[in-house]
Amino acid sequence: MKNFCITFLVLSIIILTSVFCLNYSNNSNANLDYLRIHVRANSNSEIDQAVKYKVKDAVVEFITPHVKNCDSLPSAMQTVEGILTDLSLVCSNVLYENGFNYTAKASLKQELFPTRVYDNLTLESGVYNALIIELGQGLGDNWWCVIYPPLCFSAAETNVEYKSIIYDVIHKFFSR
Repeated sequence: MKNFCITFLVLSIIILTSVFCLNYSNNSNANLDYLRIHVRANSNSEIDQAVKYKVKDAVVEFITPHVKNCDSLPSAMQTVEGILTDLSLVCSNVLYENGFNYTAKASLKQELFPTRVYDNLTLESGVYNALIIELGQGLGDNWWCVIYPPLCFSAAETNVEYKSIIYDVIHKFFSR
């Protein structure tokens, strides 16, 4: 009976390990269906974080016309790869125009990312194709989104104007 229990325990461990490894392998391959983007700030200082959002706006404006017609991940990857140098220049120009003495570098990589939620889509932790834009040393918090399928770059052309009632009231009060 003792041998049976030990054999059963060992077989259970082997089966569970095999199932876990197979499931992990399938999940990490599925992650390669996306092209993510991360804009990494130079540091977590307030000024470096603020310019990160200015760079992000310029990146979205620059990339949108290039990737709007991409209908597959390979197409998106090829398109982004073809504009990496220009993209680095766009980002570096935003930094220069805002008085920063460091530059930006854009590259395509496969990197390990933690789980993230974007609206109703959860991207599980794993290895993803990614456009990485490092501002300066790239050690600060990042802004992230997904280029393909287009979660960030399709709405950029709609010219949506956001209004805030609170802002309007405050603006009217102080304009008197």
